[in-house]
Amino acid sequence: MSIDTSISLGTGQPYAYERRALVEPDWTRLPGWRDVTVEEWRSVQWQRAHCVKNVAQLRALWGDLVDERFYADLERDQRERATMSMLVPPQMMNTIAPHEVPRGPGSWTESVYADPVRAYMIPVLSDRRTDWPSHPYATRDSLHEHDMWVAEGLTHRYPTKVLAELLSTCPQYCGHCTRMDLVGNSTAAVDKLRFDLKPVDRHAAMLDYLRRTPSVRDVVVSGGDVANMPWARLESFLTQVLEIENVRDIRLASKALVGLPQHWLSDDVRAGMERVATAARARGVSLAIHTHANHAASVTPLVAEAARAMLEAGVRDVRNQGVLLDGVNADPHALLDLCFALLDGAGVMPYYFYMCDMIPDAEHWRVSVADAQRLQHHIMGYLPGFATPRIVCDVPFVGKRWVHQVAEYDRERGISSWTKNYRTSIEADDATALTRTYEYFDPIHTLPEAGQNWWRENAGGSPDEAQKPLRIS
Repeated sequence: MSIDTSISLGTGQPYAYERRALVEPDWTRLPGWRDVTVEEWRSVQWQRAHCVKNVAQLRALWGDLVDERFYADLERDQRERATMSMLVPPQMMNTIAPHEVPRGPGSWTESVYADPVRAYMIPVLSDRRTDWPSHPYATRDSLHEHDMWVAEGLTHRYPTKVLAELLSTCPQYCGHCTRMDLVGNSTAAVDKLRFDLKPVDRHAAMLDYLRRTPSVRDVVVSGGDVANMPWARLESFLTQVLEIENVRDIRLASKALVGLPQHWLSDDVRAGMERVATAARARGVSLAIHTHANHAASVTPLVAEAARAMLEAGVRDVRNQGVLLDGVNADPHALLDLCFALLDGAGVMPYYFYMCDMIPDAEHWRVSVADAQRLQHHIMGYLPGFATPRIVCDVPFVGKRWVHQVAEYDRERGISSWTKNYRTSIEADDATALTRTYEYFDPIHTLPEAGQNWWRENAGGSPDEAQKPLRIS
């Protein structure tokens, strides 16, 4: 990865701003969708029915435009490494290799391998590292959200905020999903956690906690993705949350605004959002949607139309929380292109970029804290201050920290130390919670040779043996 900037010949600036029109790639260029009409494409039912869920369906869509070696690479990853099952809506599939047109057998192979959207939505085995595919400290629930459940699916990590995981499915599955422990179908590598309670009982328990916890003012309604929840059930839950006096902010988390904008453009959802937004305004509650775009190619006219529809329905803001991913967007130009596509093209506010979490088999996506700090530096000054995203590290047992808030940083070993100014829900009686430091770890392959050797010595003779406790001193 290189995050060095280059000087534009046209402007003399490291980044040359140019307003670009959003483009909906021509889906009929794909052999499997050559006869799909505009009406079908705009139909959420058609989109859901034609999601790509396995290699056979992908082969039927792309045919021999992609070499067999790619399909074999994907099959091996699904058998051996994938932490998320395959589920890609047509809307997202169409943004992979968007400029390619059929030019004969195998003509798309290299473009597909190099494509940034493909890299995180359809990972293949050759993407993943063989030296350190997982960090020795990688865990399935890397943020310990499950440990902080105060009711099933309700994480209370911050003093005034909770995360309500209403469901464990999405309309699309990202390969780097931080909730890979819970979300989606089990894979050959991961047997997923399952909720025990019925949805109605789980949601009732969440509402009960909110009613008896007046310190909570901010509720993130997530999952999974709220776009997979039947609208009537979601509206009922939101209506009940709005009746709780202490709740002043509600944020709906949905990558589907980018991956399946047709959902948010459907008549019933638009009408329902208008009802909820009207009630929120009457109560003085801020209602926002947080989506998840990682590359400018994903921001198309349909995405912009969906974002505008939500703003017209009365939502206060549509914001983007992307993930910083090597091979996808870990470059200042790629980040700025994405931010301007969101802001200028879709009216979506760039908000956060999270460093990819320490989940298993994700080291090829992760970047070091030092690189994240340099990226933050390189994107400053181009966007309006209110729309300049913060790059944050989600530190285990701490939470979001701006990458420049690190307390101590051993760059040779890639060990950063962080502090916090609040207790989580599991630390009420912990006298040292606010005085000790919490550690986060850079990808080992980004370290100098001395640092890599230290990890080999302290984490086992080989990455496969890296299970014993580390001697950090």
